[in-house]
Amino acid sequence: MQFIKNIFSPILAVMKFIQEHFKAMIFLLIVFLIFAPTSNEDLKPNNLEEIYLTGPIMDVSDVVKQIDEASSNEHVRGILLNVDSPGGAVAPSIEVAYAIKRAREKKPVIAYASGTIASGSYYASIWANEIVANPGSMVGSIGVIMQGADVSELMSKIGIKSQSVQAGKYKKVGAPDREWTKYEIDELNKVINGTYDLFTTDVANARGLDINKRDDYANAHIFTAHQAKDVGLVDSIGVGYDAKNRLAQLSGVVKPVWNEDDKIDRLMKKLSAQTAVMLYTYFPDLVMK
Repeated sequence: MQFIKNIFSPILAVMKFIQEHFKAMIFLLIVFLIFAPTSNEDLKPNNLEEIYLTGPIMDVSDVVKQIDEASSNEHVRGILLNVDSPGGAVAPSIEVAYAIKRAREKKPVIAYASGTIASGSYYASIWANEIVANPGSMVGSIGVIMQGADVSELMSKIGIKSQSVQAGKYKKVGAPDREWTKYEIDELNKVINGTYDLFTTDVANARGLDINKRDDYANAHIFTAHQAKDVGLVDSIGVGYDAKNRLAQLSGVVKPVWNEDDKIDRLMKKLSAQTAVMLYTYFPDLVMK
């Protein structure tokens, strides 16, 4: 009897394991079926990379990281920056712009205006080899703004007074508890105009435009796609299909293989963008929009 038990003990052990871990095995099977490649094509590394720049521009660390990784990836032969953003903070916009500039030195980059490419998001795109604009996109708004609320009257009505201790004449510039003084406005204008000069100079250099005619294409003008093409802000009009084909052409790719879009990641970024809108509403800063 013991001999028979010894023979069947491995089989019994397997059956016991299956009974105890059946649910876990079913779960792993489902995960495998969802994420397993469906064909040999899925096993090929992508040779073209699409990166999204959406919503107000605040934290761009993920976007810059994606651009730098695609730039250094030997399998990726071209980068498509898909833009739908109203702009945002100055420094992050420049971070993306310079990441694109670095990438362009290694491989072709196309910026595609899928919705809005304005102010900071336009700045982020200027160093691409070409900018393709959707026919219905809004382009331009090359300008800088700093805004804030004067809540002194409201504070007075509800009996609140502010107090502070500071060193430096300009330390409370932009404070919302009173109307800004002339010297404060002059100080803010110095920053605004300096940033605007930086913005327009970079646009002129990147796009091959005449800085002396910046009022024609900058000055916070808002353009349709066709109007933007007429003043030199974009290179061509087309949809995403056209932008992808143009990148494949510039990259010399005969059989394009694009990176898979992570839908959960896109959802989280959209939620982050909505949060950023609220933050901009209640905590304004120096922005491009």
